[in-house]
This record gives sequence, structure tokens and C-alpha cells, in this order.
Amino acid sequence: MSFFSTTKTIGILGGGQLGKMLLNTTRQWDIKTHVLDPNEYAPARVGSNTFVQGDLMDYQTVVDFGEKVDILTIEIENINSKALVDLEKKGVRVYPQAQVIKTIQNKCLQKKFCKKKSIPTAPFQLFDSKEKIKDAIVRGLVSFPFVWKSESMGYDGYGVKIIRSNKDLEKIGEGGCMAEDLINIDKEIGVIVCRSVSGETVSYPSVEMEFHPTANQVEYVLSPSRISKNIEKKVQEIASKVSNAYQHVGLLAVELFLTKEGEILVNEVAPRPHNSGHYTIEASYTSQFEQHIRALLDLPLGNTENKVSGVMVNLVGTYNHRGPVHYKNIEHILAIEGVSPHIYGKKQTRPFRKMGHITIVNKDLKIARQIAEQVKETIQVISK
Repeated sequence: MSFFSTTKTIGILGGGQLGKMLLNTTRQWDIKTHVLDPNEYAPARVGSNTFVQGDLMDYQTVVDFGEKVDILTIEIENINSKALVDLEKKGVRVYPQAQVIKTIQNKCLQKKFCKKKSIPTAPFQLFDSKEKIKDAIVRGLVSFPFVWKSESMGYDGYGVKIIRSNKDLEKIGEGGCMAEDLINIDKEIGVIVCRSVSGETVSYPSVEMEFHPTANQVEYVLSPSRISKNIEKKVQEIASKVSNAYQHVGLLAVELFLTKEGEILVNEVAPRPHNSGHYTIEASYTSQFEQHIRALLDLPLGNTENKVSGVMVNLVGTYNHRGPVHYKNIEHILAIEGVSPHIYGKKQTRPFRKMGHITIVNKDLKIARQIAEQVKETIQVISK
């Protein structure tokens, strides 16, 4: 492959923690990289060959950056998709493809895509504005409680709220959105599917995600998920259907609901490395980050099986702490067998900001989950 130890370049739009972890593979394989991010101190700045500070939503900035690389990929969806369309026309290989990103970065378009492709998902209604939802409630077309989702700029619990009353409705943002039925969820499941340029496809075993009760943010990711073989088979079949529908290149993280009634519904997807796949660095034969690079370069895809059970703990900023970050008690968790911390390099903390993650591996998933809780209670991300 001509990308190894040559001047051929992979460009990454976004320099956050996902970009930083992608660079572990490119540095290992001596593949040249360029990174674009608005933050001059972005985590991926250190590991890239060339770092460019710039606005990911600015058309000309993205075009100028993309014209200087051979393959362009992303680690965040909030980017100028029109620039990607035009870069493809100029011959730049954009993976995932511009149309895939354009559809997925808009939650309303995602939902319409699911419906068109007969992918099971929660019932929903789309609206142009907050006022249109209010009108629908008055007319009896939408009933409390329901889930409000902004069409764009939603991540890590932002842009998603459970609406139980008119008072809750006043707290939502303006702009396009959806009202989704509130589902009676038993478990939240994730599956990462990877597809190469030539169409080879592999899937990781499903993971189980446990969410923070107030922040609507993943706290723990357990692999393998604690579901029956029959449910696992159905989950994998649906994730494969989603992947086939998008015909993406690279990773596709599929988030699903397992309802109390045993139904499996697709919640949303992300066309990039994903928080639910961080455990793969220590627990899998092939990490999600290496798998993504393999797919972009059309290399044989790696083994997705687990070597050992794993639990990932998200390391987020402690409530009421803002400012220069300090990882209190990190030395204590390093004394625990099977614990691997990943610090993202963000210098400023704030409540619930993702500052790192910790993976715990053990032959016994139950023990790994117990240690994960111990780790969560020990380490604190505070300000100095």
C-alpha cells in the first residue's frame, strides 16, 4: 500500500480525542496525516504530521484543507458537507462519503432514511420549529411525554430532552426538530460495523451502554452485552441492514433500543469511531481505530472478536468544577489490575465534559463491571 512510509496523506476533519486515537494507528504504520480543528490546543495536534487550525463549518477552509490530502475522513459530524461534495467532484476520496455524512449529521434526515429503508425505529414526527410542536400539542397530534431531538448539533446528551409538560417545552431550542415516542427501554445496545472500499464488511459483538441518569451521557460500556444469543443475532441483523442501506466506507456505530417487550429499534447512527468502541483498544483483537484506517486504505479488515471481556468508564468533568484540569486519585486506579486510563489532553474541564476514558479488562465481565464502579468512585476530574 502506497500510504506506508510515503508522502501519501490521510486528512482528518476534527482533532478531538477520536482523532488522537486514530493517530495511534497512523503513527504505528508511519502514515502521514493532516488534522483540521478550530482549537489550537486540540488533542490530535501532537500526533499529526501537519496540524491546521480552522473552522470545520467554513466551506473554503474545508476545501483548502481537503485539496492537500489523498484521503479525507472525519472524527466529528459537525462539518461543512457541501465542501465534502465538491471535494469528491475534484477527485478527493472522502470516507465516509459526503452523502452519508450529509444524511447522518441531520437527525431528521436520519429518521426519514430509516423509514424509507424499512429500518425499525421509534415512531416520530418532524417539525420546522418549536412553535409547530406547540401547535401540534394543542391540536392533540403530539402527547406528553415525548422525546424532543434537535435536527442538528446534538451530541453527548445535548439536543435531546424528555418533554413531560409545557414547562419542559419552553426549555428546548429553536429550529428544526422531531418529537419521538418515549420508548419503554430495557437496554441500550451498540454495534459497530466496518465496511472497506471494496465492500468487505465486519461487525463487532454488541455492547451494552449504561447512561448517567441526569446528563443523558454514557457512563459505562460493557462488552459483551448481557443479552441472549437470539437477541444478539437480531441486533446484528438490524445493524447489518443499516450498514447495507448506507453503503458507507469506514466505521458505522449503530445505537439501538431493546424494549421491555423485546422489540429492537434503531436510535441513531454515527459514521466514525465512537465512544461505544473505545473498549476495543484493550479488549479486542483489532481496535475500532485500526479498523477504520484499514477500511479507508482498502486493507483486509481485522478480527473483531474480544480477547477478554471489557468495561469502559467515561471520565467526565465533575459537577461544579470549571478550569484547569486535575485528575484526582489517578495513581490509585493505576494500582488496580486490568485498568488502563486514556487521558485526552484537554486542558480545561467543565461539568460532564469528556476528558478521558478508562478500560477495565477481566475474564469475568461481572468482575470487570464491579471494578469499573470502584474506578468511577475513586477518580475525580476536578479543577485545580
